Amino acid sequence: MKRSDFLKGIGLASVGSVLPLSKMEAATTAANKATACTLIPSETEGPFPLDITANSTYSRQDLREDRTGVTLHLKMKIIGSQNCLPIQNARVNIWSCDKDGVYSGYNTSNNPGSTTATYLRGYQMTDANGEVEFITIFPGWYTGRICHIHFQIYLSSIYKAVSQMTFPIADKNAIYAANSSLYTKGADPMALSSDNIFSDGYSLQMATLTQNTDGSYTSYLEVTVEGTGTTGLMNYEGETGGQFKMGQNFPNPHNGVTTIPFTLNETSNVKFDIFDLSARKVAVIDKGSMGVGEHNVTVDLSALGVAYGNYIYQIEVVNANGTFRQCKMMTAQK
Repeated sequence: MKRSDFLKGIGLASVGSVLPLSKMEAATTAANKATACTLIPSETEGPFPLDITANSTYSRQDLREDRTGVTLHLKMKIIGSQNCLPIQNARVNIWSCDKDGVYSGYNTSNNPGSTTATYLRGYQMTDANGEVEFITIFPGWYTGRICHIHFQIYLSSIYKAVSQMTFPIADKNAIYAANSSLYTKGADPMALSSDNIFSDGYSLQMATLTQNTDGSYTSYLEVTVEGTGTTGLMNYEGETGGQFKMGQNFPNPHNGVTTIPFTLNETSNVKFDIFDLSARKVAVIDKGSMGVGEHNVTVDLSALGVAYGNYIYQIEVVNANGTFRQCKMMTAQK
């Protein structure tokens, strides 16, 4: 199967149904823990966004490529506003500038980068806990903007909630000072009150920043989108063409063995592909021809030679009406 077919199944290369979504929220306390769902400002995409949804190169956790800088483990949790519980199977895109304030993919007078570069951009799907994690570098700054990272959260192929995050000023500038040979521009001169994005408020966009023993940093932000947690809004994608319905695997998380429920509306050939978080296929379960009705398929990762972790599973249904696919995320843990 072509990797472009994987993208279609995950809802990245086709148009899905429109959900009645109008707001983007974040759940936070002073420690960035969700005790309530609170509206977060929606922001413009900002400078140098790229359409990465049709390119599986960007389905990855490690975004660094050849960029040098302090390693940043960026963790995000996506929450449903209706019950403040995590949403699984949402897609999270992030992008940022490098240590010198330059974005990949563009070469302009204000952004002297490479039009073919892809660094510091990528997407992941949320797991059973509504979480994603990226490995990137701590971004630099550029004239007119305080240090920040852009993110988009997709709940369907054509709906996205867009915002930006920033970091505590003292902690951020301490990174620049301690690594001056890398961050040669020095301390970020901007104040949050003078930044055109954060001047109207920033507490809900303030990510935590904690140093690790190896010198890297971990950052964390919880973001709430309108919807109900635990079910995942990606269920409403239109790629199924009315040919089938696929539920979330259960249990999830699981200990290596789990069941995927699905219902066929037409007699079809059914296959399940399992992908890692870099969109590499790690296993195939071919069920052959199956009749109309409710079905279950058991996935035993050990029998498939697949380790514990987060995986994307895709059903492929082929019948006289065509080929139809859909993806969801599963989590296997001991």
